[in-house]
Parts: sequence; structure tokens; C-alpha cells
Amino acid sequence: MSILKVENLSQQFLDKQLYDDAGFQVNKGEHMGITGQNGVGKSTLINILTGAILPDEGRVTWQKHLKIGYLDQYAKLAPGLTIFEFLKTAFDELYVKEAQMSQYYADYAANYDDELLTKAGVIQELLEAKNFYEIETHVMQVATGLGIDALGMDHDVAALSGGQRSKIILAKLLLEEPDMLLLDEPTNYLDTNHIDWLSDYLNSFEGAFIVISHDYDFLERVTTCIADIEFGKITKYTGTLQQAFRQKADNKASYMKAYENQQKKIEKTKAYIRKYKAGSRSTIAKSREKQLAHLEILTPPSNRVKANFRFPYHATASQILLTTNDLEIGYEQALLPALNFSIGRDQKVVLKGFNGIGKSTLLKTVLNQIPAIAGDFEIASTVKFGYFKQDLKWPNNLATPLQYLQAEYPEQKQKELRQVLSRTGLTAEEAMKPLKQLSGGEQSKVKIAELLLTSSNFLLLDEPTNHLDDDTKQALRKAIQEFEGGVLLVTHEEDFYQGDWIDKVLDIESLIKA
Repeated sequence: MSILKVENLSQQFLDKQLYDDAGFQVNKGEHMGITGQNGVGKSTLINILTGAILPDEGRVTWQKHLKIGYLDQYAKLAPGLTIFEFLKTAFDELYVKEAQMSQYYADYAANYDDELLTKAGVIQELLEAKNFYEIETHVMQVATGLGIDALGMDHDVAALSGGQRSKIILAKLLLEEPDMLLLDEPTNYLDTNHIDWLSDYLNSFEGAFIVISHDYDFLERVTTCIADIEFGKITKYTGTLQQAFRQKADNKASYMKAYENQQKKIEKTKAYIRKYKAGSRSTIAKSREKQLAHLEILTPPSNRVKANFRFPYHATASQILLTTNDLEIGYEQALLPALNFSIGRDQKVVLKGFNGIGKSTLLKTVLNQIPAIAGDFEIASTVKFGYFKQDLKWPNNLATPLQYLQAEYPEQKQKELRQVLSRTGLTAEEAMKPLKQLSGGEQSKVKIAELLLTSSNFLLLDEPTNHLDDDTKQALRKAIQEFEGGVLLVTHEEDFYQGDWIDKVLDIESLIKA
């Protein structure tokens, strides 16, 4: 039974045709993953489904009375509300019912009207069926599963970081238990343990969901079907992600063959029309011109160049780039026990631990953006940092990538900046769009472009794979491997750093347990 049907969907974004007469449907209980390269329109599709964007053409039909839950990363959080209080708002309707029931009981005590007692009893049964009296336990189970409890349940939501905000919004959404979940990159700010918990939750979720994720291991674990966006079409594949990709490869080969044959036929027809339109065969030529005008032209393959990174290296004779001595990090109080480790000039090191434990705080401390709580650290005098910050905040999000880089690197020629943006996989058109109109993956590529413009010998990379498609991740992995300097990498994607190219993994959680 279909609970969502998308028909004849067409959407153009400036000069880019995202979908052309596309469609798909979601059936009851289906767990669908949305895949496609950066910029093909995955998040735009979610916005169309929620009604935030009206499509140029097409129709979106939801099953009537369906409760839809959307992971809105930009939802406003009221200051003064604690995390625990915010999560409990998922059950506002039940709390209203409880207040109504209490009033019925109070009114009954005053006038002994049996009808009031009956009404109160109906609500009592409803609350018990909805496990109302176990709400606080349920809230804590989800909060613990996503690692929110580590933040402190009495923490003011207005003081949370972007990643922490995303986690509590996701938790509230799961607590609401809608019939359909719409999730856009839900694992971006989750560590491995919490991704495992979310995977188990979604696998046992009785409703349907649509999830966008560039974490293919996660998609493989939680989906029963895939909707892939390419060539302006949305193709649905039933089965695992790997099965979908095998079928996609076969379909792509067939499509490319059909496209090439059609292009040859079109060029041949155009040549005939040019030659005979004014001659003795003009009638035939005009007939073919009409046929050509009504021909359904296949969408051309993407002209997107694959990313090709190479981080410029600044030579250093220092053998050790960073040494910590009983270093304690945090803000008002230490987040972790004292840290003692060192990183050599060509070492690749992964910083591992659950979200909120202090990984980003450690990087900011090393960069002297925040002071240490206690202890100290020593950085070699020849160190030149390259820093990838995970949030997508810009001084002016109306500026284009080219304008942003020109302002940051005024000494660089515009031609050089364009070349660097091209090396990240951004097209010439995307380089001239306002940053706020780019997808998360496209914005991340602009941040990577900054690392390509300045030589360094010590890269601090804070969740650089968030939002990136698989091709770009592979290019980034290769660039990190080939970089001659030291690297301190924070990522929740374990498969990104699998292999023998990582020298050591610093597991911060083990320090807490020790």
C-alpha cells in the first residue's frame, strides 16, 4: 500500500535541472535511502516532500491522516528550556490530556457528576495505552542511546553547539514516533556507538522512513530500498544498497549507450535538415524537423569533474609536531583526564570518542582558540596548521565561493581560485552561486578548497567527511594518505580510516574508563 506517491516531478535550480518528469513511491513499512552525488537535489527532494519548496511541476500525494516527522536541523530552540524539558515536548499532546483528566477529577470531587468520571476514565485508559507514566524513562533511554545524557539533561538548549542541537532534535523526533520519518544526514554528529544504536532503532521502527546519508555503511544496515537520483531521474531499487549499486551500474551503462546513440541520430538528422531544408527534399526535411522538435531528449550525463585533492606541504625539520603534558581541556571545567601524547611530522592520527566528549575542544585548544584548563602542550616552532572546521558557517552566506575565497586570499588570481574550486569537484556554475544555495557537500568542498590554497605541515581535520559523497571521500582519503605532514583526524566514519595508513588511534573514551 502506497503512503507516498511522487509523480511527474520537475525542478530546475537556476541553470541546473534537478529532476525531469521524475517519480517514485514509498509503501507502508518501507525503509528508503536516498543516494546521489553532491548537488543532485537530495535535500531539495526532502524540502519538496515537506512542502517547504513547491516543485516547478509534478504532484506529491501523502496518505491521509499520516503523521510525518521531519529532522529539521534548523529548528528554533527556546532559551531557558533544558534538554530534558525539550525532549518531553514530544509528548505535549499527552500532557494536555493529563491536565484535562486532572480537571475532570477535580470537577467530579466538587459536584459528583458521573459523566466527568467517565470522561476522566477514557483519558486514563488512553494515557496508559500510550505508556504515559513511563515517559521520563523512555526519554532517558533515547537520550542515552544518542549520547545526549553526557551533555547534562539540565543543560540549556540555547547554549548547545550545532552538532548537539541536531542530536536533541533527532531524539525528539524519534520520541514522537510518527508514521513516516524524513531524515537528512542523521549520522553527521553521531559517533560509532550512537550510530549503532540509531541503526538498531530504525531497523525495529514499524513505520516507514526516508533517509539521506553519505554514510553507505549506515544505509546498508537500515534500508530495504534505495531511491537514486541521477540524470534528472529518481530510480527506485528494491534490496540492499550494494544490490542497488550493482543494478545502477548496469542501468547507467545502458543509459549511456542510449544517450550516445540518440546524440548521433540527432546530429545526423540536423545535418540532413541543414542540407535539404531549402532543396528538393524540403518536405522530408521539414517533417524530420518536426519529429526532432517532439523527440524526448535524454538528459546529458553530468559534466562534473571528480575531486582531485593535493594538500600543499610546507617543509619542516621538526621530528615532533605536537606534545601534550598532562593537558586538561574544556571550558569552565575539564572534560577529560589529563592527556599525554605526541604526533610526529608524518604521522596520521585518528581522534576517536563519542560526540561531545571533547574532540573539537582539543583541536581548538591546540590552535590556541581556547585556553587549556591545566597542563600544557608544545607545538614545534616550524608548524603551519591547516584546519578544517566542521560547521558550515560563513561571514556572508550570500557571497559566492569565488567571492569568499577572493576575500580570504586577496593575493591569489581569480583564475587560480577557479582552478582550485574545480579541483574540489565544483562546477563553474556552482562557483558563482551564493553559498547558502549550495548543498552541504558543495559547501564542504569550498572549505576543503581553503586547505588547497595554503601550504601546511600539520592538518587538523574535524569531521571533514560530513556531507561528502563517496567519490569525494575517496579523493579526500587519498590526499590525506599522500600528505607529507602530520594529520590529526576527527571522524565518526570508521570505514574512512580503515587500512594500514593510520599510524595510531587515540581513543578518548578509554581515558575516561581508565
